[in-house]
Amino acid sequence: MFLGGVEIPFKQGLDGHSDADVLLHAIMDAILGSAALGDIGTHFPPGEPAYRNISSLLLLQEVKNLLQEKGYQVGNIDSTLVAQAPRLQPFLDEMRQNIAGALGINKDFVSVKATTTENLGFAGRGEGMAAYAAALIQKQDEGSPAG
Repeated sequence: MFLGGVEIPFKQGLDGHSDADVLLHAIMDAILGSAALGDIGTHFPPGEPAYRNISSLLLLQEVKNLLQEKGYQVGNIDSTLVAQAPRLQPFLDEMRQNIAGALGINKDFVSVKATTTENLGFAGRGEGMAAYAAALIQKQDEGSPAG
């Protein structure tokens, strides 16, 4: 299972056309949405053979390029993973580093948190995971968060 570009050792995985990295998918949608550029399904259709099993980190880099073509850059990412298991805390810093690297920004501008649902709902029953993200974008060269 991949989350934030990190391979997480776990007996279950996530199903998807790419690597099914739910965290990076939420971040990509947040970035695209903040620039009114649609969603990842528009840019990377799930039936497209070129995206079969592709790393979502590569797709995130492509989203960064789309954003730059419009004259914007990512200023900040705030994200949350929702899962009862596995324990994700030990992997959060590496996820932040991967996301920052793909976006070409300083890790200090990337937040990744993890929470449980106290055994409630589909995530609490171990039937899946959810991820939420918000992205702040800014015109290029306005207080660049690069680093």
